[in-house]
Amino acid sequence: MPQNPASPNTSLFPIQNASVAEDSEGMEEVFAMIAAGLYSLASMLVGEGEQSARLVEEAIACTQVSPCTDPQIARHSSRRLLGAAALEVLARRDPGSLAAPEGLAPASTCIDDDDLASAGISSEELAQMIGGPERERVRKWLEGLPTWMRTVFVLRAVAGLSAAETAALLASHGGRQAAAWTPEAAREVFRQGLCSLASQLLRNRE
Repeated sequence: MPQNPASPNTSLFPIQNASVAEDSEGMEEVFAMIAAGLYSLASMLVGEGEQSARLVEEAIACTQVSPCTDPQIARHSSRRLLGAAALEVLARRDPGSLAAPEGLAPASTCIDDDDLASAGISSEELAQMIGGPERERVRKWLEGLPTWMRTVFVLRAVAGLSAAETAALLASHGGRQAAAWTPEAAREVFRQGLCSLASQLLRNRE
């Protein structure tokens, strides 16, 4: 009996079917990579628990990913989305906790530049500290920082956002008192956080 031309035989399209399967697997890998570090980032911003899990779900749901998407771009986008949502959570908890620092002048610190290398630590080493045996010590150090400094540090050092991106997120999502954040302020606050981290590392190595 002749085949109905209106009902194509999927076996005639093995290459297309294989391509679809590969695309699906590729997207799953991208999503898995994106999700891997988002909960840790969320918990450092708003704390452990259900709130962080919801932030991760929302960030992944809003991240536009296709098989052709560069995973690094997708990860950066998801971190920006999560950061914005986390700032809104913090602003609701304590409206003044993310206020832009007033009269912030360049401080005399042990750090010459606003990058992790200036603190004597690489991004890979920081990731190991956050997820490895020293995880609790790093988190206790972060919890000891003022909310505004901890937030800037996490957005820059962990999320990998620039000073301009960090200031823009704070000004847009940190509440009315955060509207005055500037890239210069975000850069200086990050330097102070790096100096605190360097001092912490030095004490623990002695």
